[in-house]
Amino acid sequence: MPHPDAGTSPPGTIAVVLKGYPRLSETFIAQEIRALEVAGLALRLVSLRRPTDRAVHPVHREITADVRYLPEYLHEEPLRVLQSLWRVARLPGFARARAVWLRDLARDRSRNRIRRFGQAAVLAAELEPDTAMIYAHFLHTPASVARYAAIMRGLPWAVSAHAKDIWTSPDWEKTEKLADCAWAVTCTAMNRDHLAALAPPGRVDLLYHGLDLSRFPDPTGLSATDPASTMGHGRDTGNDRDGSNPARPVRLVGVGRLVEKKGWDTVLEALALLPDTMAWHFTHIGGGPLKDRLQAQATAHGIADRITWQGAMAQAEVLAAYGQADIFVLASRIAGDGDRDGLPNVLMEAQSQRLAVVATTVSAIPEFIRDGETGLLVAPDQPRALADAIATLVAAPALRQRMGAAGRARLDAAFSLDASVAPLIARLSAAVEHGGEARHD
Repeated sequence: MPHPDAGTSPPGTIAVVLKGYPRLSETFIAQEIRALEVAGLALRLVSLRRPTDRAVHPVHREITADVRYLPEYLHEEPLRVLQSLWRVARLPGFARARAVWLRDLARDRSRNRIRRFGQAAVLAAELEPDTAMIYAHFLHTPASVARYAAIMRGLPWAVSAHAKDIWTSPDWEKTEKLADCAWAVTCTAMNRDHLAALAPPGRVDLLYHGLDLSRFPDPTGLSATDPASTMGHGRDTGNDRDGSNPARPVRLVGVGRLVEKKGWDTVLEALALLPDTMAWHFTHIGGGPLKDRLQAQATAHGIADRITWQGAMAQAEVLAAYGQADIFVLASRIAGDGDRDGLPNVLMEAQSQRLAVVATTVSAIPEFIRDGETGLLVAPDQPRALADAIATLVAAPALRQRMGAAGRARLDAAFSLDASVAPLIARLSAAVEHGGEARHD
């Protein structure tokens, strides 16, 4: 365990603070990490929690950076925490970090706030001397740990903000973190506008989560702009599936955690409203705490035999499910606690496989899905409108095909990983080049 003030090697490594790693539901983070590695950046991953998923995506196996797990709960590793506090207490930045934390604690008297400071002390004590910057994913807990540790060590820190971390955090906390960080990026225009209003001018920028198209190749094997690409080479496009033949039901798929903000209860209500004579089957992929409740709802609606609950799946299995589907469905909403999606990566994944999408007008979804062109959008929590949109696409295979092709073309043009990650590579490279002194102007 390196001493915090040991060594004289020049800064050159980025410490990436994550809430949990690896996670099947955070493919966008893994894609970004791998892209940063490919660009030549030296990374060390620091996770606040140990993994709970049994499987990993291929991209996780390609990432070479070491992973360090902080004490998930301080009482589980008391000696490590106490030793770290003793060591970082000698650092020049410790007094300020402690003062910032105490001010935060006065407004958020929670065990989680105490745990953040203990984790930050461990992070600060164990960071190697070549660390140039601390970069956190998510503006809530990971950013707190990164901020306290950065102050202790006298390092710049930056943050990538996403969805729940933005909309469930109090304004005072967001304002102070944005004033303190070197720069912040976020994945939707709505997020950017909200955070920019709380931050110093120019501090927050929009950076969409692009999709690594090498992992989601066009199933036609053709360019999305090639006229022949609408013919559907390479996959069963379901041209004969229009909901009229029980032997050939239209195949619906939805991917996402079984949590309130995903709106799966609205999806089930919408499916129950479809005509009894319409042939369809819905497959859901993802785990979550609402599984039993949603399965009971499907049974109560009399549609349980038309639904397959797959649970969490690795990326290759999800890709195969997209290839077998005709329509992708997601009914995102704003949850009771304010949590909401940003721009769900699964929408880009589905459109990469030329799936027409039925979704809601929540958050940044309309920034990607163009209503009537690449999919159909309805208001959240409106099962009748959702049912009508699903029914429209079920009955119109040619329309599904056109929308799927248009969605792939839009993805290729504006939402590729290479384009989205380039500004991030430039910023982190600048931090390394300037010995940890690079800040956002």
